[in-house]
Amino acid sequence: MTFDRPENDLPPSAPSAQATGGLASYHRRMRWLFFGPQGEIRVGWRLLMATSLFLVVVTALWAGLSRIPAVHSWLVAVRAQGVLTPAGLFFGESLSVCALFASAFVMARIESRSFAEYGLPSRGAFGKRFWQGAVLGFATLSLLMGGIAALRGFELGGWASGAGEALRHGLLYLAVFVVVGVFEEFSFRGYLQATLSQAIGFWPAAAVLSIVFGAAHAQNLGENKLGAVMAVGYGLFAAFCLKRTGNLWFAIGEHASWDWGQTYFYSVPNSGVSAAGHLLNSSFHGPAWLTGGTAGPEGSVLVFAILALETGIVHYMFPAKRTAP
Repeated sequence: MTFDRPENDLPPSAPSAQATGGLASYHRRMRWLFFGPQGEIRVGWRLLMATSLFLVVVTALWAGLSRIPAVHSWLVAVRAQGVLTPAGLFFGESLSVCALFASAFVMARIESRSFAEYGLPSRGAFGKRFWQGAVLGFATLSLLMGGIAALRGFELGGWASGAGEALRHGLLYLAVFVVVGVFEEFSFRGYLQATLSQAIGFWPAAAVLSIVFGAAHAQNLGENKLGAVMAVGYGLFAAFCLKRTGNLWFAIGEHASWDWGQTYFYSVPNSGVSAAGHLLNSSFHGPAWLTGGTAGPEGSVLVFAILALETGIVHYMFPAKRTAP
């Protein structure tokens, strides 16, 4: 013979139906918080993971290499110069790129995605699109500098060094700004753009990241408000290049040649930053609205016309693909 045991007489190890239901509800809420309907990690958590991974890796790299006596002594000597040098820039930007790629690689494994989906396919690396962007960047920068010179705001000046040293610095800066282009484009228009777009769409994501890009440039000592606004505009232009070409290689080439042209060839401040080893003893004259002042030509009002021109050229070179109705 068996007897029904009252619910309040159950042993402590046996949870009630109400408790079981509450626990299941809690598990559902927690799963909803971290995972989407297809079981994927939600976008916000992935962005946090990628950013945290990058910060951990870049900090570990800097700390580890700084403990090597020879590297530590060299870094101290570079900082004592008080100006940016091609070797110092290349070292710092290369570490940042390594940390960025490492964090993106981990996220790609977690998400079962490839670098091509983040806008950086290995196919076409430094190929046609890269060189098209490089030509556009240097040509439009030259047009900007010519416009400032025509309004009596800029002079080239004489050579800053001998032929051998000029060639060496030119090649070093070329390598530096290719690395800078890869880092800045992949960090703001690569993984972050691809992932944030999944949540809010391509152009809202591009707008958010361009504002962050501008805010980051505003931290440079010589930067001004107009230069920071221009950086926001450039971020939107680079996103437009990504949208039309399908990857970042065109924007990387444009970014690298523009920075190389400013810092080395025309020997003017780049986003408020001046560096040693430039080609010419150039000089600015006139109001800051024309020359950009301490920010360099990126802080000139003329730069917005250049951005508009570049956007028109990209629109012409890479027409929008028609979609079937």
